Amino acid sequence: MRWALVKVCLAVTAMVVIAFAVPLGLVIREMASDRAFSDAERQAGTIAPTLSITTDREELTRAVLSTEPGDRGHLAVHVPAPDRSRAGEGAADGPLDIGTRRATPKDVETVRKAGRASISEVTGGFALLQPTALSTGEIAVVEVFVPEGEVSNGVATAWLMLAGVGVALIVGSVAVADRLGVRMVQPAQRLAGAAQDLGEGRLGTRVPEEGPTELRSAAVAFNSMADQVVQLLANERELAADLSHRLRTPLTVLRLNAASLGEGPAAEQTRAAVQQLEHEVDTIIRTAREQRPQTQGGQPGAGCDASEVIRERMGFWSALAEDEGREVRLAGVDRTVRIPVARPELAAALDALLGNVFRHTPEGTAFAVDVHHSGDAVIVLVSDAGPGIDDPKAALARGASGRAGSSGSTGLGLDIVRRVAESTGGDLRIGRSVLGGTEVRIWIGLHGNRPERGRRGHGRRVGRRIGRQRREENRAAAGPPH
Repeated sequence: MRWALVKVCLAVTAMVVIAFAVPLGLVIREMASDRAFSDAERQAGTIAPTLSITTDREELTRAVLSTEPGDRGHLAVHVPAPDRSRAGEGAADGPLDIGTRRATPKDVETVRKAGRASISEVTGGFALLQPTALSTGEIAVVEVFVPEGEVSNGVATAWLMLAGVGVALIVGSVAVADRLGVRMVQPAQRLAGAAQDLGEGRLGTRVPEEGPTELRSAAVAFNSMADQVVQLLANERELAADLSHRLRTPLTVLRLNAASLGEGPAAEQTRAAVQQLEHEVDTIIRTAREQRPQTQGGQPGAGCDASEVIRERMGFWSALAEDEGREVRLAGVDRTVRIPVARPELAAALDALLGNVFRHTPEGTAFAVDVHHSGDAVIVLVSDAGPGIDDPKAALARGASGRAGSSGSTGLGLDIVRRVAESTGGDLRIGRSVLGGTEVRIWIGLHGNRPERGRRGHGRRVGRRIGRQRREENRAAAGPPH
């Protein structure tokens, strides 16, 4: 917009300058020409008194040389032939010419007959032919030479001044248009930047109500929209907190019933599950009551140790796996692996995936969790030996939409995992595991960068390498063949 205003103002100002400067330059040239020929007429008139008294050659020669143009050779007198001699001298034939002739005899004769002044173009300039009456009644012609430089004297300087004034006007108009454009563009840029900040989750962003009337109205509307968004989010958090709080009553009843189950592995697992559920409900209530936008995964302070969280959750699920006769494998959690994901979010994602294993595979089905650190990302693989997923794309689509599929699954667990991965710039993929069932691969970016195609291929190579390691471990555990 800024450059558009500058170009429009430049075009308009240039047209105005041309419309006025060109005619004015032509007028200046005409004025210089008129001034030069007016001076020539005045110089021609200085010799007229002498011609009215005498036509003697010597007298006329002295009179011509006494004038400024005559001294420079720019003045000539053409006297007709009849009765031009002084008393006591013989008659002379032909016209009398004093000075340097530049005009043609034909032009001189034409002026003498017409009795009107005329300007003839000659070599190096122009010749002013002025008729003058003699005492004898004849008509003499005074010729004044006007050099071409005198006709255009001062025109170039005047044109340069006009050009300078025109350039100054154009530059000034462009500067004014640029300042006006800045006053219009800056509020628009602030509005665009605020919209981007609001989209990135900085809900406290507001726009100064400055600039033209239209942009001020847009700023007012944006600020009102931002306030409404904050209010809607606050209402949603309040609603989530209220709904979660309502779960405490049935949880209390469930906890009391679980306490009355007595001793035994099943009773302990039930009480542990109820305690975990109460903890999750309390976490939801506290998070909702904070009433502030969640930090992005890549921001400092929002990370956790993935190995520690995975060990903790696998310890929880291993007890249930032991009861169902499931073989559990855990690898890659022997060192600290910091990821830009909050601890509750990673725990919820793992619980969702491991819960799917227990819900959708028969008892006794083995599963494994592997963690691999690739430098710029952390890859978490959750594999099982179950029947697998017939259509992984449909499963991911259910997770994105939240609608139940033909298998009765809502896909909300996969949606939780997908959101955790994408918050770091990673992604979620479903494929066939080396155990024969489903493999869910979570790519967690460490720097907020989305995985490139080459890196995705690297993730598949990691999965194949882990699969080979598992097969080698299985063969080693089976011992030599009989």
